[in-house]
Amino acid sequence: MDGEALRSTATFSPDTGRLSVNLSAKKKLPELSWDYANDVLEDAVERPSVDEQGKARWGIVKMNILILIVGSRGDVQPYLALALKLVEEGHRVRLGTHGEFKSLIEQSSKFKVEFFDIGGDPKDLMSYMVKNPGLLPGWDSLTNGDIGRKTKMLSEIMNGAYRACLFPDPRTGSGFAVDAIISNPPVFGHIHIAECLGIPLQMSFTMPWTPTIEFSHPLVDLRSNTEPSLSNYLSYGLADHLTWRGLAGVINKFRKKTLGLIPLSGRSGPSVVDRLKIPWTYCWSQGLIPKPHDWKNTIDISGFYFLDLATDYRPPPDLEAFLAAGPPPIYIGFGSVPVKDPAAMTTILLEAVRETGVRALISAGWGGLGGSDVPENVFILGSTPHDWLFTKVSAVCHHGGAGTTAIGLLNGRPTIVVEFQRIVPLIRLGLKRASR
Repeated sequence: MDGEALRSTATFSPDTGRLSVNLSAKKKLPELSWDYANDVLEDAVERPSVDEQGKARWGIVKMNILILIVGSRGDVQPYLALALKLVEEGHRVRLGTHGEFKSLIEQSSKFKVEFFDIGGDPKDLMSYMVKNPGLLPGWDSLTNGDIGRKTKMLSEIMNGAYRACLFPDPRTGSGFAVDAIISNPPVFGHIHIAECLGIPLQMSFTMPWTPTIEFSHPLVDLRSNTEPSLSNYLSYGLADHLTWRGLAGVINKFRKKTLGLIPLSGRSGPSVVDRLKIPWTYCWSQGLIPKPHDWKNTIDISGFYFLDLATDYRPPPDLEAFLAAGPPPIYIGFGSVPVKDPAAMTTILLEAVRETGVRALISAGWGGLGGSDVPENVFILGSTPHDWLFTKVSAVCHHGGAGTTAIGLLNGRPTIVVEFQRIVPLIRLGLKRASR
């Protein structure tokens, strides 16, 4: 695009699926100040009444709350912690996510939180994201049918999310009608369902998704001769626009056929969440990534959500024996990230452990790490609660996932981040800031 003051070009890498953007200013453009986006104060609840002693009294209305989460276990687990807290406050809470996490939700909550399967395979989603870490798909995904499968899965998830609002509890048969929705962005159907039902929507995520001048969108690689504040801010609109171009068809089909709503255009579809001032809550520590000064008052950072899995955990005897046999080991794990060649990755890790002379716990994870030829100073882990495990290790080497990062920091463990996804540089920046 070429305008009077600004020219922009974009190149697409079919190998990586990433979009590189160049912004070239023809005229001097001012740096955006921190108050560029004026603060907007919109109360999410009624203001409190004041009692005779002058204390505020909040009236909490008991609601049927639906939490919709698409992603890996690291995306789901923090919102299970939130769901349990909402149950403590007297609400009925349903967590709609992938069937993969049914046991986690029902067993960890002791059935206090309802589970509803909205469809989709998180392993397929994570595999697609690793192969296509940017906004646009790579050449392999364009030619091997990945795009069609992803579109079909997204349609399944959006329709599953709508059913989760109205269908009875699959386990007990108890009727359910949602009063409010909490959702992360990859659900995509969230705002359209809320519009159809006329109910409140609260957006939430473990990574920044709201326009700011302080850093660029996590999925955009940006090069520009303009002030960083301007290019950072523009990257969010660009990400929304390109995402809409790829998903407009399936979203508008869902709006029209399932919800009975009119389709959205290329002007009204992108950035609809930000334009309508939908409130956000981000669940990370401001000690890691402080709240940008230009975020509106409808946007908050609450801190990490921690789920207590350690209390009821009983480790297998062989793990207990390994931990007792020597000094605290290093934890190495990449969580839900698929690994293209598990055997080769395992060989690399074992060689690194051998050269450094340390003991190590290697998590098999979704990457399928491990094997039969493992030395005595290495233990291959199955599913083990990090809040229990990280109290017993000397350091944590991981993929930069929000949950793993949070528990490592909570236990004061040195952290090594291995980049698999674009969000990691922002996590690394936060860790560097926090360590000063």
